[in-house]
Amino acid sequence: MGRGRFGVGDGAIAVGVAATLLITGVSGRHTATHLDLLGYALLTAGGLALAARRRAPLPVLAVTGLCAVGYQAAGFDVPAVAYLFAVYAAVRAGHRFATVVVSVAVLAALPLAALASGLHDTGEAFARARGALELAWLIAAGAAGEALRQAERRADEAERTREETARRRADEERLRIARELHDALTHQISVIKVQAEVAVHVARKRGEQVPEALLAIQEAGREATRELRATLQALRDDDTAPPRGLDHVPELVERARAIGLDATLTIEGRRPEVPAAVDRTVYRIVQESLTNIARHADAATAAVRIDCRPDTLAVRVDDDGKAAPGAAPVPGVGLLGMRERVTALGGRLRAAPRDGGGFTVQAELPVDRTP
Repeated sequence: MGRGRFGVGDGAIAVGVAATLLITGVSGRHTATHLDLLGYALLTAGGLALAARRRAPLPVLAVTGLCAVGYQAAGFDVPAVAYLFAVYAAVRAGHRFATVVVSVAVLAALPLAALASGLHDTGEAFARARGALELAWLIAAGAAGEALRQAERRADEAERTREETARRRADEERLRIARELHDALTHQISVIKVQAEVAVHVARKRGEQVPEALLAIQEAGREATRELRATLQALRDDDTAPPRGLDHVPELVERARAIGLDATLTIEGRRPEVPAAVDRTVYRIVQESLTNIARHADAATAAVRIDCRPDTLAVRVDDDGKAAPGAAPVPGVGLLGMRERVTALGGRLRAAPRDGGGFTVQAELPVDRTP
């Protein structure tokens, strides 16, 4: 709510209070003329100290209290206006007990300082009335500070409640989407997958050649089932499970080897602590690259290289597939998704055929660990 910060308004209030105290001190009558300079200095210091009341409410409370006692002792009959502001700020910051202790000491010292300087020698009744007025002003300042502190606390609590409500609604919406996706798509995709597998099985049992389109439908059904399952899991996830990242890249390479691709993984440099978004993006780049190689490249080998630099994480995936030099790659959904992820993190992505044949996906991601 702005507490603990210094702003133009704080300085303006401090200067205004200091000017008011000085004007009151100059226009009033005081007895100890040889202490005028000390009194003016204390009036000014008490007002200007309020500039730091948000950052250091207790020190400002002590300084303004000492200044009020000091200029009273110097013969300046000026109300402790700066101290009232300091009481308000200290109570607003939550220092109620310390404020009471300091205020009791100041209230006890003010009459003694006034008597020492010769002020308020008109009688005991006047002194009692002035003391009651000072006490009432102190109570009012403290009450105003406490009221604002409670209002800020309630506002903070209301903000937290709104955030929790928004998160709960987002979770409910995510679960609703997951249920609808499950109901609308899972059954249909499963039917397509089963029918394709049955057709392939029957054709092979009869000794017939299986059409490429049917094999493509079978593989697409399997992949769609896996992707849908992963999407539904992500929608249901409550962020308690760790996301896939650099630690899981070796699993991708092993999976590529399991389907017959001669895949290798090389990690150079000392791995830094990278942001979660960069961690996930590296995994997705390698995953999508190996998936594209297995599906489209007609490649025998694939090389994954991760270069860990102090300020950059570089990822490169090469294959020896059928991509010809100079041929522009067709920007599919996977490649577009990779480019969007990398660009969003301020990185660079290059995906193009290699000079010696095959295809290269190369990404550089900045490692910025500042919040």
